[in-house]
Amino acid sequence: MAEWNQPPGKFDIPDVPDFVPRRLKPWLFIVFVLIIQFSGGLYLAAASDMVGTTGLMQEDILMAGYASLIGLAINFAVMFRVKFRFSTRTQLLVACMVLIAANLVCTHTDSVPVLVATCFVAGWFRMQATLACNSTIQLWLTPVRDMSIFFCYVYIIVDSVIQLSGIASVYAAFFHSWEYMQWVMTLLLALLMVAVMILVRPVRPHMYIPLLGIDWIGGLLWAGFMLCFTFVCVYGNFYDWWDAPEICRATVIGAACLAVNLWRATFLHHPYISFAAMRNPNVIRATCVYLAFFTAIATEHVFEHSYAINVLGFDETNVIDLNWYVFAGIIVGCGFTYLTFARRKWRYKTMTAIGFALLAVYLAWFYFTIDYGIEKEMLFIPLFFRGMASVIISIVFLTSIVQSGLPFLVFPQALTINGFTGAVMSATLGPAIIGEILRHTLARNAALLGAGLTDCNVAASHMPLGELYGIVQVQALVVSMKEIYGWLLVLALTVLFVIIVSYGPLRPHAIFPKWRTIRRVLRRVARPAA
Repeated sequence: MAEWNQPPGKFDIPDVPDFVPRRLKPWLFIVFVLIIQFSGGLYLAAASDMVGTTGLMQEDILMAGYASLIGLAINFAVMFRVKFRFSTRTQLLVACMVLIAANLVCTHTDSVPVLVATCFVAGWFRMQATLACNSTIQLWLTPVRDMSIFFCYVYIIVDSVIQLSGIASVYAAFFHSWEYMQWVMTLLLALLMVAVMILVRPVRPHMYIPLLGIDWIGGLLWAGFMLCFTFVCVYGNFYDWWDAPEICRATVIGAACLAVNLWRATFLHHPYISFAAMRNPNVIRATCVYLAFFTAIATEHVFEHSYAINVLGFDETNVIDLNWYVFAGIIVGCGFTYLTFARRKWRYKTMTAIGFALLAVYLAWFYFTIDYGIEKEMLFIPLFFRGMASVIISIVFLTSIVQSGLPFLVFPQALTINGFTGAVMSATLGPAIIGEILRHTLARNAALLGAGLTDCNVAASHMPLGELYGIVQVQALVVSMKEIYGWLLVLALTVLFVIIVSYGPLRPHAIFPKWRTIRRVLRRVARPAA
């Protein structure tokens, strides 16, 4: 690992043999991390194809996909401990083997618990392998350890892969079958293992620290809470919320896991997530912003697919092609954030206001122009701004966690909270709220539009009753979406106004500590436990 400061032209990675040109070594790890990020075990974009060929429901596949994000978030609290315990070569090889097994399991099983557990484990190892690659080239990306620069790279990789993997999985299902994507990624992971065995030396880490003093029970309890929270959000509408015993049981178990963890944090010396991380102002501020921002942008999950399929008449390939517009927004958003926030050090307040302004443009476009006959190309503007807004908000508030003044022992715990609120809650809570609002609004508008239909009107229209009421449902859907877009636009503009009138002089100065400093801190944790 390149763990010391070096001039940009002298950067080297000791783990890679010298027969590999020095300039190519960092790009080798970028290729590694791209393959790992593409390997999710399960691809939500192909959910409709999986539903059609397995006995699984849409909710089952969503639950498994979000379990992968929970595994990713839980890993944050211990990822540096694992990094200092095993070599980069070992981490990559083990992660590849686990991801290959996850791909095979997800291809052949129709058991929901097995699918959820597999994706959870795959998410954990995917995050660890990603850290192993990214930490190796961190000083190549930013020799001064400026995390605002580093996170621009992280999100251009992570968010871009999310869009591109969705496109690849849908086209794989269109031309062959949904399992084809898993087989391709299994082959790439096998090739990655061969490349790692040839090109990465088994160097024992200079910062070897045993895995002692880690609150593994707390980690399992936090994972249980997050899984129960996700279960309630994903299955709530299907089971009719708390009228069903399944939702009640998940709520009780999740509340019990949370309560036990909070109780244990009062007396444990090193809990999995401490009160210092929970009470940190930057963590609380980021959570509040995520709740407002991702609730307003939850229409991505609730509306856009239904609108494209049911109203515009797009097929799955035309729907997934819209990801290219979001992908373009992500690329431009990362570039814009790099030039303004990372390089020119624009204020957090300014960048947050820009993110919410772009969100308002996205919502306003749909509110004023949503109709029955728009062309696919007309969707470029709102989807471009949505991708740009989400990546700006993510980079800015992840950087704020680094700059929060937390001790390094607490900092990874704050990253776990940030990962849960920014990835899991944003993908589940917002869509659950907006989906429930849509259900009630759609029923009300359908009743109002259908109130004028009488037997005489139906007979005079010479149209089958089922077809006529189908048209009413489509009209009610468009009217309901426009109404909800309007209320969300009001929410976005209100938050934007609050940001503009608030006082926020802070500028990014998030400098990551040196690896030898981190080693000393973590060794103090492991030594008493030994």
